Formats: sequence, structure tokens, C-alpha cells
Amino acid sequence: MSHLDRLRGSTPAKRHNARTIAALTGNPGCARRSVLDAAGVDKVRLAERIGFPGSFGQSRFALARGNAFEAMLKADDCALLRSVLDVGVVGYHDLGEDADDTLGARHGRTRELLASERSALIDHPLLTLSVAGQTVYLEPDLIAFQSEGRLRVVEIKSFAIVDGQADAAAVSAAAVQAAVYVLALRELLGEDRVSHEVVLVSPVNFSLQPVAVVLDVRKQLSTLRRQLSRLSSVSDLVASLPPSVSFDVALPPAALVDSLGAIAARYVPECLSSCEMSVYCRDEASGSTAALGRSVREALGGVEEISAVLALAGGAAAEPSQAEAAALLRQAARLRDEALS
Repeated sequence: MSHLDRLRGSTPAKRHNARTIAALTGNPGCARRSVLDAAGVDKVRLAERIGFPGSFGQSRFALARGNAFEAMLKADDCALLRSVLDVGVVGYHDLGEDADDTLGARHGRTRELLASERSALIDHPLLTLSVAGQTVYLEPDLIAFQSEGRLRVVEIKSFAIVDGQADAAAVSAAAVQAAVYVLALRELLGEDRVSHEVVLVSPVNFSLQPVAVVLDVRKQLSTLRRQLSRLSSVSDLVASLPPSVSFDVALPPAALVDSLGAIAARYVPECLSSCEMSVYCRDEASGSTAALGRSVREALGGVEEISAVLALAGGAAAEPSQAEAAALLRQAARLRDEALS
């Protein structure tokens, strides 16, 4: 049994998907998340077991809207989607039509079709990506062949683009998720065959009328490669952990909390939207400047506790490394007092 398997105990490995892989880029400096993800720990069950469940996923209304929007685009062999993508007369292949198809068989059919270099729209393709030794199956919304032979990933999202603008966080998340598919395609076919530009298809304004927007995901690809490489290299960190560290959800909550304490976390408020352990880590980080966000932590330059911040603002003696931060805090406190008076 490997060190990573030992960390899970009797719990089966949690399989990644495109969303969980994309979430890895949210806080790449967190050793705790790297270890849990590399070991395939089910973080949802772990958080529930220790009494800090999170709230994740789309609402039923958003899921229904998204499913309706995608079905409308793909009706009649993607007639509406063809017009939005402006791909001309190309073939259409739905690789998910056979309900009895196994994952391995559908992946084989995807590889065969991709290798043919035929100009086509491919619906329900199945790709693979290696994540910390696990083979992860990924299903993009669509892969579009271009006439010059380069592939583009098409990502269908139901959030609206209003007056040419969309929610920045939603677009960023879509770009990272699409980059996961691009990375999987490039591992299969090579970089020359797969474009770094992906196509985002979303509704315009407050209707379901679709529009296509091209996103460049080179930055996201670079970040993904770094983080996946980091996951693959956590073996040294795992090997250094005490034998008592385990995340088997059959253990008592107190034992699981002790195990979490053996691995350093790097909590930031953004974790609440991307990590299943964030509610626990926020509670753990209570009273620290890290809980206030990256900008606060960086501006305070090594002052790690909020109590120390308040003491320095009140005139307490500062260590040499904290002198600059102390001066700024005292100035801020003085300005605050003047404003309140």
C-alpha cells in the first residue's frame, strides 16, 4: 500500500473531474489541499465528518437553465450551435448516443475520431488526463474541428453576457475548466493539433439567444501544468507525515482534526467558493491576518495575528522586520481616530 493509499484508509479514492482539476489552481500554495487531492480523499465527506460541511454546486434553477440552453443549442444535429460557431458544412458525431457504452470504449471511439482529422463537431467526447497517478475521464461540452485541422474546445455556459460583459469570476472559472480539456487533448494529440483558443457560448443579455466568444487560455494552461506537477511531487511531503495521520472518514472526528493539523493550510477567503474544506480552514484561521485575504496578509508583511496588528497600531514595540508594517498601521489608526472625532 502506498503512502497516499494509507492516508485514505478504507475509503475509495475520489475521482477528479474537470471542475475539481480546475479548482486546483485557486490556491496552489496550500499543502493541505495538495495532499488531500493527491491522495484522492473525499473532501466533502471529510468536512461533514468533522462538523464543517460546505455549500457547493449550482442551484436547481441554474442547472435547469443550463440544461435547457445546451439542449437548444444541440437540437437538430447542433443546427443553432453551427450558426453561432460559423463552422460551415461539417459532420456531426455524437459519441454518447450509445447508453450501453463503457467509458473505455467511448474513449477509444473518441481517439479514433480525433486521429482521423475529419472536419466535424464532436458531441460527448471522452478524454483522459493523469492527475497524481489517477486516470481521470473528462467530458467536454463539444470539440469543434476547424478546416485547417486544429481543434477547438467549445464550452457551453448558461451565465449571461450583458452589454458585452459577463461576470468576471464566472468567465475565469469557465476558462480554467476549458483549459483542462485543452491540456487533455494536447497530451493525446500534441500541441500543434489543439488550439490555445477556446470558444465560450453563452446567452446574450436576458434571453437564451446564444453568442460565441473566443478566450485565450495559455495562462490557465501554464498554471494547470504547474499545479498538476506539484500534485505529482507531494510524495516527499506525504512520506514525512507521522504514521498516525489518516483521513479515513471511519475515524473519530477528533482524530481527523489532529491529522488535518499535521499539514499546513493556506486559507484565503476565495477558498470558500472552490474548496470543500474551506469552512473548517476558515474556522482554524480565525484571528489570523490570512483570514482577511491575500492583500491584507501581504500588506502586513509577516504580522500573522490580528491581535498583533491591533497591538502594533496601538503603539506596541515592533520587531525590525515589522517596522514598516507598524508605521503604516499607526498612521491608519491615527487617521481613523481623526475621522471618528
